[in-house]
Amino acid sequence: MWKTRIGALLLLIIGAGIGYFIYASEPKLHEGKTVLGQTFAEKFPFKLGLDLSGGVQLVYQADVSSIKPGEVKNAMDALRDVIERRINTFGVSEPIVQIEEKGGITGPVEERLLVELPGITDVKMAVDMIGQTPKLEFMKERSKEELDAYNKAVEKFNADKEAGKPLVISAELLAGPYVATDLNGRFLERAVLEFDQTTREPIVSIVFNKQGSDMFAELTKENVNKTIAIYLDRELGNPDPISAPVVREAILGGKAQITGKFTAQEAKTLVGRLNSGALPVDKLDLLSTQTISAPLGAQALMAGVWAGVWGLVIVAAFLVLWYRLPGLVSVVALAIYVVIMLALFKFMGVTLTAAGIAGFILSMGMAVDANILIFERTKEELRKGHGVHDAIREGFARAWTSIRDSNISSIITAVILFWFGTSLIKGFALVFGLGVIVSMFTAISVSRTLLFALPFSGHGAVVRTLFGSGFFKLK
Repeated sequence: MWKTRIGALLLLIIGAGIGYFIYASEPKLHEGKTVLGQTFAEKFPFKLGLDLSGGVQLVYQADVSSIKPGEVKNAMDALRDVIERRINTFGVSEPIVQIEEKGGITGPVEERLLVELPGITDVKMAVDMIGQTPKLEFMKERSKEELDAYNKAVEKFNADKEAGKPLVISAELLAGPYVATDLNGRFLERAVLEFDQTTREPIVSIVFNKQGSDMFAELTKENVNKTIAIYLDRELGNPDPISAPVVREAILGGKAQITGKFTAQEAKTLVGRLNSGALPVDKLDLLSTQTISAPLGAQALMAGVWAGVWGLVIVAAFLVLWYRLPGLVSVVALAIYVVIMLALFKFMGVTLTAAGIAGFILSMGMAVDANILIFERTKEELRKGHGVHDAIREGFARAWTSIRDSNISSIITAVILFWFGTSLIKGFALVFGLGVIVSMFTAISVSRTLLFALPFSGHGAVVRTLFGSGFFKLK
């Protein structure tokens, strides 16, 4: 008995300690006061989503039509890293860049990129911040027959132009002198600005990663004494290559040079753009923008907080009024559940959104649901004439299977929502699933320990009153 009471006391102390940590970590709760451990605790603030903190959300659609199906995921991961690097260079606090798939059941899959920039409310600034990252391509020379056909088509086009005849763009002319290869900016590791030792002209040296190095070596090996054209943003109005060197021998080591008629400043800008990330996809289109002002976000946050407070108060009042002493115990367990969840939000870096707060409030109801099952089973045992401790023990044992099955069902639902849902749904699913798991601990372990620590036994009038139901005494 004393071991149980010591364990209950430790749980209360730990719960109070976690609650104090939450208090110390929020400066607004103790403005102007000196709080022990404040410096350490404030290192773990709540991470608020865009709908609570204000900012800009940009939704992009990536064109992956020319990428092999098996490489789409890698390309989208690389695209996310590219955009993150570009945003981080501007010092935006806590940006969120996520990949999202739309469709796929009745239509084609759309690869989308969601970019959230907290604190930024200027849409133009946000779009310019991401900007147009360069698409770097390496194209090889066509076969001799195709090249001859192209040259003849160019001569005919120029002759018709000089003669004033109607201009017709033939298939050979449209195809161009080069054909695309699999080597592109996705395999770029870094770019460096250098200068030719003889002419002092700027040169952009590029280094490929391991896979890109192997592809470049194979490409140059197969095209000795032929031209390899290097294009930058070919679809954005740049039909001519920025460099078209002739391969003299196979190039090993994964290094190449881009030379062209650009100034040192232009070459420096090109290096910066390439290092910040060449687009690993064909095109990135801006689908939609959403701006949430900071006051509106703060208003949504306070609405969510007050909803949680009132939900907690009403649930606690119901438990105490209807279940009396066990209800009071469950309220204490619920308070421990709340502070544990808030601490997990801080330590795990969970981004709280309005949907996430809704999931948290819903999980509070799930947390007391297990207690209600246990208390009803316990009352059944007390009616049979069992003592308090025996009734509690039997109540927990009989309610456990129902609690286990219902919580497992909820966890499965949360996993499915998180796996297939959008970013908004994922926030709800994560918080809800985490809440269900924590509630199993507080409902089973904490409530059980606190109930067994109560100084009551037998089946007397006091026990029947304290363990009664609502306005009725337990018979």
